[in-house]
Amino acid sequence: MLRALRAVPVPLALIAMIGLAGAVLGRVYAGPLLTRLVLGAAIGSVLVSVAARRLPSWLVAPVSVTAMAGWTAWSLRLTATRAELPGGLAEVTADAATNGIPRLLTAMIPVEPTPDTVLVPLVAAWLAGLAAAEVALRAGRVLLGYLPPVLLYAAALYVVGPNADPAIGPTLAVVAVAVLGLAVPSAGPAAADGDPTAGLAPAVRAAVRARLAAASIAGLAVVVGLAALLGPALAGQVGGQPVDPRRYVEPPQVEALDESPLIRISGWALNPGQKLLDVHTDSPGAPAPTGAPGPAPDAGTGPDTGGRPAPIRLAVLSDYDGVTWRVGATYRNAGRILPATAPAPDSTVQTVRQEITVAELSGRLLPAVATPREVTGARVAYDPTTGTLIRPEGLTPGLRYTVTSAVETPDYNLLSTADVPAGDEVARVLRVADGVPEPLRRLATQLAESNGAPYARAAAVEQFLAEHYRLVADAPSGHAYPNLNFFLFGPRDAGGQRGTSEQFAAAFAVLGRLAGLPTRVVVGFRSTGDGPVRAGDAYAWPEVLFDGLGWVPFDPLPRPDEEPRPVEEDFRPTPDEPPPSEVPEPTVEPTAPPEPVAAPGGPTDAGGPSTALLVASGTGGTLLLVVAALLALLVMRRAQTRARLERGDPGQRIAGAWREVTDALRLAGRPVGGDLAAAEVAAHARRALTDGRAGISGAPADPVGTAGPAPTDTGPPRTTAGGGELDARVDELADLLNQAAFAPGTVTPEQATRAGTIANDYVTALRAARPWWRRVLWSVRPGPLRWHR
Repeated sequence: MLRALRAVPVPLALIAMIGLAGAVLGRVYAGPLLTRLVLGAAIGSVLVSVAARRLPSWLVAPVSVTAMAGWTAWSLRLTATRAELPGGLAEVTADAATNGIPRLLTAMIPVEPTPDTVLVPLVAAWLAGLAAAEVALRAGRVLLGYLPPVLLYAAALYVVGPNADPAIGPTLAVVAVAVLGLAVPSAGPAAADGDPTAGLAPAVRAAVRARLAAASIAGLAVVVGLAALLGPALAGQVGGQPVDPRRYVEPPQVEALDESPLIRISGWALNPGQKLLDVHTDSPGAPAPTGAPGPAPDAGTGPDTGGRPAPIRLAVLSDYDGVTWRVGATYRNAGRILPATAPAPDSTVQTVRQEITVAELSGRLLPAVATPREVTGARVAYDPTTGTLIRPEGLTPGLRYTVTSAVETPDYNLLSTADVPAGDEVARVLRVADGVPEPLRRLATQLAESNGAPYARAAAVEQFLAEHYRLVADAPSGHAYPNLNFFLFGPRDAGGQRGTSEQFAAAFAVLGRLAGLPTRVVVGFRSTGDGPVRAGDAYAWPEVLFDGLGWVPFDPLPRPDEEPRPVEEDFRPTPDEPPPSEVPEPTVEPTAPPEPVAAPGGPTDAGGPSTALLVASGTGGTLLLVVAALLALLVMRRAQTRARLERGDPGQRIAGAWREVTDALRLAGRPVGGDLAAAEVAAHARRALTDGRAGISGAPADPVGTAGPAPTDTGPPRTTAGGGELDARVDELADLLNQAAFAPGTVTPEQATRAGTIANDYVTALRAARPWWRRVLWSVRPGPLRWHR
């Protein structure tokens, strides 16, 4: 009896250690099912070894593996049934064995227990129990037998990574269980043999005991030394961030048509009768309240229109590089239950459940009403940032799945006073790629300058597009900067000012970002809630992010019964003040007064001053006033330059030197936009100086005063005779400006003096590259005194 009781602690310790590994891994799973299955594998593997102790060692492994196969098959069937996965056991098992590891490491957290996400933990737990039981129970090496469960526990911690809280409690429990297993005497071979020195001669017995004591002392010294050596390093890792193994596994990828489905709008518009989906809705979407953005209820074109069901989304496109709108998603394999995100504070949420059957829609993007919360009938991958779903295997005709979504409806009464977020969290949806055509920038400025509130700006962009452009089905696809520029400002008789919803949504999003609004483009389908969805139902719409309201849709499409007004009535893409190089400033040249002609009969007032004297006096006084004004301007300009370069702290002086350079560029007819970085302005300054010298020497030069600054140089600075050093110094000034802006307090007075010298040299060189009459007027131009900073 006592021997049987001594055989219990070690198996229990092994089962507990493996079960704790399953509990640690189960923290990233949805529900306790995985923990229970791993605990069952631990119990089964250890008990099989205990029951087979009297069998030959070579026979234990086949018996245990057979039992493992039965437990694994039952577990896979259970998880497949709960996840409602189609297919037989053989098909499910083959898929899980092929894709188990990558799907486990790319699955979205919380991971749903499905065959492919439980297979690897189950097999690993069973094999760890088998190896531990054989070493600890059959061979009597308990400490060595702890190695497989400890390795399994470490692997569980590694897989969880930073996706759960530190497992301090389970780790202490593993250590405590291991200590208890070692502290209780076992019934292994060593215990049965009793004292190994019994029966030996006293001298031999003493020698053996001395060797055992020496070995114990040496082992203890090694343990203490390792603890002293590795302890600080391990302690330093306690507060560190664990490595996420998911970063080493590539998530599911999509093709170009799925990354940018906006380009499919024009193709669908040309074949409107093509059946793409069949939809059945169990509960309708929430109707849009009064005051929602979009068209009147009879138009029926907006995403939230007069009680119509919510549109079915195909993809949300947040990234724009000036050429293509992209989803830019990182998809993670997900189970039926998708991660829940908190709704916007000032919005109402209604649950919508739809059964969707795929007809002729191709690709991997899986349509669903926003925002999906549960998907059954299809294995999906999900991007929680955009709410976009994909089916990694691709869509096939006849695929049927059910989506339960949480439809958010913001309180549109709060829009007029709502603000828009800013900062790094929304930088992705505020970014404007380089190369914006100047007419687009001017149009955005015109629409925003008279509308201060964010919603007023968005409504102005929406109204401008709806009133001035025509919606057609045969417009070519394209939403790069040149396409949008032609759509907005191209001549009507040449195909301009007309497009599909692709151009309307893309133009709204770009103009909105130029006006400081966080925007994105959504591609989806209109739906009545029940019945077929055809290609003619596909369209794109823009959305704007508001604080407290979330993403609000807008509808820039024109009304069917309205004729668009010419763009020229409200916007002329011409500069407000032409650059000086295009319109020469008038020079004041005194004209000789006409000779006075004596009236018949002699002078009428012989006693007063003559007419010639009056004219001469007036002309001289005017010239004196002009000269005095020019001298005053000259003095004020020089005082301004001295104040910029000599007053204030070093950072203010460097900023003043930079303003001298930008004012010089404006005086030279090469102004820079306010959205350019310092390095881009420096490249523009180098080009302006090079072009000015080329113009003086008669070589071809870039036209001055064209729309917008020249593109940024990507190669080394361009140099002319004697200009290479100055080009490099302009770059140095840009670096000093960045240092003063981003590291205030680090610039020195010597650097500020250096910045002033560079600015003076550049202004002198740029002025010398202008025509002689420009050089005369350079120092007396009043512009720098009044230009807004």
